[in-house]
Amino acid sequence: MQQNLGSKRIVSIDIFRALVMFLMIFVNDFWTLSGVPEWLQHKDAFEDGIGFSDVIFPAFLFIVGLSIPFAIKSRRDKLQSNTTILKHVFKRAFALIIMGFFMVNFENINSEGMIINKDLWEIIMVFAIFLVWLNYKPFKFLGKKSIALFQSTGIVLFVFLALIYQGGLVPNLEWMKVYWWGILGLIGWAYFFNVIIYIYLGGKFFALVIAFIVFQLLNVQEFFSATQITPFKLIVSASMHASVCAGMIIGRMLLNCQKINKTYLFIIGSIIFTFVIIVYGFALRPYWGGFSKIRATPSWISVCIGISALSFLIIYIIVDKFNFRIWAKPIKIAGTNTLTCYVMPYLVYPIMIMTGTLYLPESIINGNKGLLKSLLFSFVIIGIVWILNKLKIKLKI
Repeated sequence: MQQNLGSKRIVSIDIFRALVMFLMIFVNDFWTLSGVPEWLQHKDAFEDGIGFSDVIFPAFLFIVGLSIPFAIKSRRDKLQSNTTILKHVFKRAFALIIMGFFMVNFENINSEGMIINKDLWEIIMVFAIFLVWLNYKPFKFLGKKSIALFQSTGIVLFVFLALIYQGGLVPNLEWMKVYWWGILGLIGWAYFFNVIIYIYLGGKFFALVIAFIVFQLLNVQEFFSATQITPFKLIVSASMHASVCAGMIIGRMLLNCQKINKTYLFIIGSIIFTFVIIVYGFALRPYWGGFSKIRATPSWISVCIGISALSFLIIYIIVDKFNFRIWAKPIKIAGTNTLTCYVMPYLVYPIMIMTGTLYLPESIINGNKGLLKSLLFSFVIIGIVWILNKLKIKLKI
């Protein structure tokens, strides 16, 4: 999901990714607080509105798409065939889907039916993730057999967690299932289908625009109640695919404008795209449920795509045009070790619960003090990842 242009790396993509990851850790910590302002929270499923938290995930999907044109270009510059690229994409998507599947099932776990408590189950899950998907390149001295043993151990741990799993409520406990795909799973599916589309459309700009329109129409038909026909889905809601596809359009536009050395056209094009998609989103608001992240309505995803495109444009101008980057230094690692940052709270939270350090006095977790606590938690997670990176420990899929 990361891009590399060799000597002409688009730094703003990494910084935008880092900022969104930082904010994702921040809003995901709200469950430990009380008195969080309503405008910062997720809106309820049938509430017409967009909270700050509702914008973060679409922005991450947008970044996934934004990186695809650059990643594909980098691989084609290395003379990799479509088959080779698709094999890599499949392995990456599969990894995200598996991680998402286990994380979602953790949310529905019931310790009463298991031989270990849910906090230990979660810790083992994170260790399994690291054993299987650790970037082993810096540890080649271990040898292929040792690395294969570590990865095999991770797979065995996943099997163990699956075998002992119990979810749901007593007495109707049940085994692991797809409640939903989880953040990583949704990313995995949307990434997989969009890369296929990008490759077989040849990355052509107007073909991508058509694909984006098709995804928007598919999103609309998910809410079209005038027919009894079951809505068609590419595994997940078309809103997810539309977000990634929108990112591909912006990424392709930037790549094209760079080739002819006219990046001002990218700025103009991004402004037009942002205006059109936000107007479209508001125009759809009276229909199909208004703004709703939980139900992935067309109006919600369209406005969020517009916000993402505008946000990236602003960061691109600040970072790549004016070369002002120092402000992002404290969170920079989250842009290059993004998956590690996302997974780390799944290790930190259960450790805090088991050591009695998660639940703080009400005076600390309420209102503005609570928000400060969550901001500090985000920096702590990024700090841990920074230390791990210094030790050359990072996830790579």
